[in-house]
Amino acid sequence: MLFRSPPTITSRPVPYTLYHATLVHTPKLGEIEVLVDYLVGVNEKGIIDFLRPYKDGSASPTEFFKSEASKDNISVDYNHFRFVDLLRLPCLFLVPGFIDTHIHASQYPNVGIGSELPLLDWLKDYTFALENKFTSNSKDKLAFAKEVYQKVISKTLANGTTCASYFTTIDAETTNLFADLLVKNGQRGFVGKVCMDCNPAFPVYEELYDECIKSMDSVIRHCNGLNSKCTGENDTMMVKPIVTPRFAPVCTSKLLKKLGAMAKKHRLPVQTHISENKDEVKLVNDMFPDSDNYASVYNDHDLLGPSTILAHAIHLDKEECQIIREKNCSISHCPLSNTFITSGEAPVKKYLYEEKLNVSLGTDISGGYEQSILGVARSSIMVSHHLAMDTKGYDPRVTVADALYMATAGGARACRLEEEVGTFAVGKKFDVQLIDLDSHGSNVDMFEFQKPSKSVHGDQDPEHERKVLQMIHRWVFSGDDRNCVKVWCNGRVVVDKVDHKWVYVDSME
Repeated sequence: MLFRSPPTITSRPVPYTLYHATLVHTPKLGEIEVLVDYLVGVNEKGIIDFLRPYKDGSASPTEFFKSEASKDNISVDYNHFRFVDLLRLPCLFLVPGFIDTHIHASQYPNVGIGSELPLLDWLKDYTFALENKFTSNSKDKLAFAKEVYQKVISKTLANGTTCASYFTTIDAETTNLFADLLVKNGQRGFVGKVCMDCNPAFPVYEELYDECIKSMDSVIRHCNGLNSKCTGENDTMMVKPIVTPRFAPVCTSKLLKKLGAMAKKHRLPVQTHISENKDEVKLVNDMFPDSDNYASVYNDHDLLGPSTILAHAIHLDKEECQIIREKNCSISHCPLSNTFITSGEAPVKKYLYEEKLNVSLGTDISGGYEQSILGVARSSIMVSHHLAMDTKGYDPRVTVADALYMATAGGARACRLEEEVGTFAVGKKFDVQLIDLDSHGSNVDMFEFQKPSKSVHGDQDPEHERKVLQMIHRWVFSGDDRNCVKVWCNGRVVVDKVDHKWVYVDSME
C-alpha cells in the first residue's frame, strides 16, 4: 500500500483537531482498556487537552465538545478547527504509536541474512562489514547512508512506530545525517552513535578513544541544535542523542568510564546490549574479572540508571536482575532476533511480574527481520508459549495485553517518555496510529457478525467491548502494516495511506 511522508513534517502548523473514536491502550501492565465513543481534543502543539466519553445524545459531538471545552477553559480557534469522525466504520480504532527501543538503522540492508550463525560470528561475518561502509571516505558515503536511513525510517513509520531508540555506526557524519532525516520525516527518535574502541574480531571497524569522544561531542551538538528547528517550541524534543557503548566486549574500561561520565554530564540516556549470548557472557566475564557479572560491568562504569535501556537480557541471573531493578533500568526484549540467531528465550513474564523490571520491545534490525513492533509483539507471545513447554514452577506465557503494554507504555517508560506518550491521557502528545481491520488488502478478514455495532452512541451493541477486544487479538496475531492506515507524531500526520474512508469536517456543525 502506498503512503506519503511529506518533507519537513515537524515544521507544519496543526489546527486544533477533535477526534471521535474508539481508543485502545494499556495504562496498566496486563490490562487492555477500551474507551468506546470517546472524544479526543488535540491542540496546535500536538498535545491532548480534552479526553472524555461522548454522553450527550441531544448534542452533536462538536456541540458537546464546545460546551465542555468552554467549562474547562480550553482555548480553541474555531476558525482553524477540524473534526474527525472515526466511528462511521466499525473496524477502526486508535492505538498509541509503537515504541521500538532497540533497532540498528545501519543494518537494515542485512535484514533476513545470517540465521545460520551465532551472535559473535554473525557480527564478524555480516554486521561489522556492513556498518563499515558508513565510515568510508568515498564521496558516495552520504548517498548510501541517506538511502538506507530514509528507508528504515519510512518503513518503521509505516508500521506505526512513532518513536525509536536507534543505533547507527561509529561515524558521526552519517549519524548526524540520520538525525536530520528523523526530523524531516517527523519520527521521534533517540540517536545513538555507536562507541567501540576495541574490536579484535574486525579491527578496521573501531575508533580510537579520542576519536570516539570527539565524534560523540559532534552528535550531541548536532542533535541539540535540531530540536529548535522542529516546531520552535522548547517543550518539544523530537531527536535526542543517546550514549551508546555497543557492548562491553568491544569497549575498553577507559571508554566505558568516559561514556558514563558523559551521560551524567549531559543528562543523556544510555543504551547497550547485555547477556544476549552465552559465549558473549563468558567473554565479558573474562575481559572484566573485577566485576561480579555482566550487569556489574556497566554498573561499575556508571552506565546504569533510570534512562538506561539494556537490549536482550536473555541470560540474566538473580543478582543481575536485582542490580537492574535497583538502578531502575529497562530491558528491550527482542524475541525475533533472539530466535533468528539462536541466542535464547528471555523469561520476560518472570522479569515483568516477579522481578518487577520494566520491559519494552525492540525489532533489533537486522538480527530481527521485522520492521514492525506488531510482529515483535506477536513473537513475544509465541516465544513465551514455546518457553512454557519446557518450564516448570511458573507460567511464562505472555498475554496480548502484556505484549501491547511492552510495545507502548513499557517503551515509553524505557525512554523516560511515560509522561508524554504511550497511553491516552490529557497532557500527553498525540503519538498515535489508526488501525483499520477492513483496510484495502487487509490480511484480517472481518465478518459482519464479528464487527462492533456501527451505531455506537445510543443503542449500543451490548457485546461491543468484547468484539473490540477480539478485533485487537486478531490484529495482533494476523495484522500487519496494511492495517496501520494513518500515523500521527506530535499531533502531525506522518503517514497517510491511500485508504481514506473517514470524514473531515473543517468547521463547527
